[in-house]
Amino acid sequence: MIFNLGFANYDLRSRFRQQILLLLVFVCLFCSAQETESLIDSGNTKLHFRTFGTGKPILIINGGPGMDSNGFEKVAQDIAQMNYQTIIYDQRGTGKSTLQKSSAEAITMDLMVEDIENLRHHLKIEKWTILGHSFGGIMAAYYASKHPEIIDKLIFSSSGGVNLKFMNYVQKRLNNNLTTIERDSLNFYQRKREAGDNSQATIEKRAHFLAKAYVFDKSKSSAIAQRMTTTNYTINSLVFQNLQKIQFDCSNSFYNFKQPVLILQGKNDIISVETAQEIAKAFPNSKLILMEKCGHYGWIDANELYYNSINKFLNNQ
Repeated sequence: MIFNLGFANYDLRSRFRQQILLLLVFVCLFCSAQETESLIDSGNTKLHFRTFGTGKPILIINGGPGMDSNGFEKVAQDIAQMNYQTIIYDQRGTGKSTLQKSSAEAITMDLMVEDIENLRHHLKIEKWTILGHSFGGIMAAYYASKHPEIIDKLIFSSSGGVNLKFMNYVQKRLNNNLTTIERDSLNFYQRKREAGDNSQATIEKRAHFLAKAYVFDKSKSSAIAQRMTTTNYTINSLVFQNLQKIQFDCSNSFYNFKQPVLILQGKNDIISVETAQEIAKAFPNSKLILMEKCGHYGWIDANELYYNSINKFLNNQ
């Protein structure tokens, strides 16, 4: 009896282990089906991208410029949970999207539009929704001006806008979001960098104080600071040089753009409400949502409102 009881327990444990293993295999297969990663050729760059979930496609264009897309993985995963396929990619010269040489000829808005189009063709997408955050909103507007016919919906998240007017005031708003001590400390480390000090310690200290201007709840600034240390300032400079060269201004490009547009704007952002209103004015079928006590990152300072607004917009509610 004792032997039989022991054998039965062993058999049950064995079957339980097998079931657990099968479940783990299923979960792994399910997860692998939900997330992919790849590189494609796009002109003179290898373009790195990742996809999450399944459903109608949404391209998320991250800010910067000069930053990779890693900071938007969580955003992509969260929106994918709404039953969409989300796509993030490293803009040329950033992250795993390599360039042999970063130059004014290799970093242009038009080439970056071609990168997005090459990605769309690779994924065999006829139409998609575009979500552009910060500089990503500038990129989304420029892309929409070139290819309006393949856009299903547009989302501007704390966007730099449809022109470069924000550059006239953004430094002042950034300073106003800092205390006197924070502002003085930021300027101190900024001067060190301008004098040639590119040590990791100086980069981290500068990012520590700079990040505090980007969030309403400053206790949440550490993740932003870490991301800022990864900025490629050569790429950043080249992009803004090109924006000025082409005199970027899409203000009058969307009179016939009938697709729905959502604009999400924090009232305490370094980007002003007036810039968000200007975006809304440029698009006939737009809706502007202002977020109280919110800086540059809606999903950090106003998480529930940010995601609920996106969910309702995507589902036409």
